[in-house]
Amino acid sequence: MSMREPSRAIKLCGTEQPDVLGQSLRAGPLTAEFDNGNLRYLRYQGVEVLRALAYLVRDENWGTYTPILDKLKIDQRSDSFTISYTATCARPDQQVAYDATIEGRSDGAIEFRATGRPLTDFLTARTGFVVLHPLRGVAGQPLEVEHVDGRSVKDKFPALVNPDCPFRDVRALKHEVMPGVWATCRMEGEAFEMEDHRNWTDASFKTYVRPLAKPWPYTLTKGDAFEQCVTLRFTGTPRSSAAVASGNSIEVKLGPATKQKVPPLGLGMPAEEVDNTLAQIELLKPVAPKFLQCWFDPRQKHGVSLLHKYRQICDAVGATAVLEIVVQSIDDFGNELDRVSEYAEMARLKLAAIAVCPVGDLKSVLPGGKRPPAPSLEELYIAARDSFPGIKLGGGMFSFFTELNRKRPPAQLLDFVTNTTCPIVHAADDRSVMETLEALPYQVETARSFIGSTPHRVGPSGIGCRDNPHGAAYTPNPNNERVCLAKVEPRQRGIFSAAWTLGYIATLAHAGVSQICMGAPTGPLGIIYARGEHAQPWFDSLDGAAVYPVYHVLAGLTKGSGASILQSQNSAPERVASFAYRAAGVTRLWLANLTAQTQSVRLSGLPKLPANGRATIRKLHADNFSAACSGRPLGPVPALRSEAVELDAYAVACIDIG
Repeated sequence: MSMREPSRAIKLCGTEQPDVLGQSLRAGPLTAEFDNGNLRYLRYQGVEVLRALAYLVRDENWGTYTPILDKLKIDQRSDSFTISYTATCARPDQQVAYDATIEGRSDGAIEFRATGRPLTDFLTARTGFVVLHPLRGVAGQPLEVEHVDGRSVKDKFPALVNPDCPFRDVRALKHEVMPGVWATCRMEGEAFEMEDHRNWTDASFKTYVRPLAKPWPYTLTKGDAFEQCVTLRFTGTPRSSAAVASGNSIEVKLGPATKQKVPPLGLGMPAEEVDNTLAQIELLKPVAPKFLQCWFDPRQKHGVSLLHKYRQICDAVGATAVLEIVVQSIDDFGNELDRVSEYAEMARLKLAAIAVCPVGDLKSVLPGGKRPPAPSLEELYIAARDSFPGIKLGGGMFSFFTELNRKRPPAQLLDFVTNTTCPIVHAADDRSVMETLEALPYQVETARSFIGSTPHRVGPSGIGCRDNPHGAAYTPNPNNERVCLAKVEPRQRGIFSAAWTLGYIATLAHAGVSQICMGAPTGPLGIIYARGEHAQPWFDSLDGAAVYPVYHVLAGLTKGSGASILQSQNSAPERVASFAYRAAGVTRLWLANLTAQTQSVRLSGLPKLPANGRATIRKLHADNFSAACSGRPLGPVPALRSEAVELDAYAVACIDIG
């Protein structure tokens, strides 16, 4: 290991790029953050009304540009504010600018106006305003929709995740913020429509400009200016004071065991990482994943030699094999699956399960769009059972929940349904990534509504993008920054990933999924360092083998598979994730700080210690980052002296009692 200590930024997030918080603004009873040209966390008397009000420019693959602001002026007065700026989004051959003004008035009203100015012909999937309504206090609640033709309709925000656009041709949305107070968000310049952002694990409902029924990508013509405007206004009088949580103390209270068990935890096994994984097999053994989800794609000329390496890895770590099979043929898929079965037999790869997905279903289909050419799923599943008799069969999507929700499989023909997720589809800042955990229970509940009692498996998932079903490629990330739809994700290498992964697994386990699969042993989605084509600050300077901090979280959680999950009450799950289970007489409580600020947690309901028992706590945080990356168990393990636990930024704590 290198003797040089990395910076705190590298320890936490794997990048020196700062994650700068926005400037706080006030307009009478409304507060907001100004973040690089846009507004976030618009709150009326402390209650969140909009998660964001933003003007966004996206490339043809739905990657989001980071605008360069010029002539920025911010005038914050005692009870109002005004902002103006010019922004530019560019790449070598294309450029668009826009002029923006934002006004916050003393009654809490907001007006955000922007005029787009293409400086060249500009290819885009979407350019214009996006309005995000939060989930808490909004999902399933009444909503009044004004359409572009002047009609007003009373409806509700979706409770389950809507696969389509719940509302089209939208001019304004009105919802109750608190008893007696209504917020009206009016959007002008073109017809807007809403999509359920929970499909991509974003914690919001998104209303955006330019309907998806229009062709995309499309070209903004040089010199053709266009204007859009969004206003937010409030009516009514509060019937009671807003109940907003205050104070920094977080309470986590444990209760009795539930009927739920910690699901088996595994790792994805990308074909391109087999050699790196075999080279680091001794580091993978202590993690002891219950299964490896191995990728097989005939388009990449995969064959017996690859399956043989999968078998070597599974045998070495004691994991079962799940084979994800991409089906290329539309007419001859039966023979294609027979060949894969023969390859597995030749490689002596013992399969616990397979999952099949046609090539045509790897890419996104927009609402109302036509499914790409693909075999009938019913016929495909029958053929898969013929080719792999006696082996559990899975189906669904190898991409996001969005595609599973829009292309719902005949679950009654399957032993399990699968999908994966990615938290950096639409936003890549730290808070947005952590907020995606809010959307996971809605996804699981929605899946349950159409798959019935068929088990639901999720993954392989990581912070980085395993695949981009919306475009031709991942977003490049040559500068090691926070980038939407990028496969190379710096936070995977930091303490951040340990906290996010704990929150992810805890949320899905509580929601009742049957198996959870995380990214990979090595590579951009991995838990063990391996030198790659992309730069990995600090890690690339090490002399020997190394792991990322998330390694220790997975090594601990895999050992809990099958344990009884305990009831727990958490007063601030948006700030600290908690997960408790009991096995072999020991209660294990995991805590993860989901924020960049230190959090204090008070524990209650802890079991009494037996006469020969003890309570210990291990922490994973920036101060022991270098030691954690060595791969050795964290220690020494101190006794738990208090029922108050302090957690540094993104720190994880593991408490054992018994």
